[in-house]
Amino acid sequence: MDRFQAMNTFTRVVETGGFKRAAETLRVLPSTVTKTIQDLEAHLGVQLLHRTTRAISLTEAGLRYYDSCKAILRDLQAAESALTGTGGAIRGAIRVGTTASLARRFIIPALPRFAARYPDIDIDLHLSDAVVDLVQGGIDCVIRAGEPQPSSLILRRLATFHWYVCASPDYLERHGTPASLADLRGHVAVGYADSRTGRATSWTFRDGAEITSVPMTAHVTVNDTDAYIAAGIAGLGLIRAASYMVHKPLTEGRLVRLLTDLEAPTDPLSVLYPQSRHLSPAVRAFIDWCIEVIGEEAAGW
Repeated sequence: MDRFQAMNTFTRVVETGGFKRAAETLRVLPSTVTKTIQDLEAHLGVQLLHRTTRAISLTEAGLRYYDSCKAILRDLQAAESALTGTGGAIRGAIRVGTTASLARRFIIPALPRFAARYPDIDIDLHLSDAVVDLVQGGIDCVIRAGEPQPSSLILRRLATFHWYVCASPDYLERHGTPASLADLRGHVAVGYADSRTGRATSWTFRDGAEITSVPMTAHVTVNDTDAYIAAGIAGLGLIRAASYMVHKPLTEGRLVRLLTDLEAPTDPLSVLYPQSRHLSPAVRAFIDWCIEVIGEEAAGW
């Protein structure tokens, strides 16, 4: 058994989510992938994957072995790159998870600069508002807004943003302008469904040491950030959005910020990645670049 080929096949199965898709990317028969994994498990004496008719998932041993395989394959890639005469140029393919709104707002407009600096790094953007498993999704790092849930992931702060309550001029003309938290109860909001629970989130405000949660009535609920902002601009209700998402429509007058006398709550914008002593140079370069680019953007919020 070619152990290097077996490790490469195993990581591809994990990252594509199945034997058939792994076979397609490796350009071999699915039966070849199946036999390779079976031989690898027999050689190691452990089960690496749970298999069902619909999906695969890593066993505890498989998770540890996957992390080791990724480290070995990255080291091999780095060793080969050092001998290609590229003068130490960073190369490789990375998969980045983030939301569509963050990609459109920050990452995609700045990617030409990244490509100019690192022409040998290929980026695959996985866009979703839902919480994803980095290992099962084959994702190297993820960029998220808000305070992340406790996990074993390493976190680096990119910036801090505020939460603004906003409405369109048309909505305010029809329904009036709320001047206090108590006034919010007489207004309609656009609902935003939490990706973990599927339920619309309440609005939380801080007044000194006091924290107040205000449940809002919503006739329209969405689960996408861009759709949420668009619904607010369309006058479908009040919205409570991150400052970086509403900076432009506020500047253009399509939205009006409300309750400016209250302290606007803050949250972080962060990049998270799995614990590993073997973080690839390509992933490290992308993370450092995000800190630089988003830090510049944050200065204008």
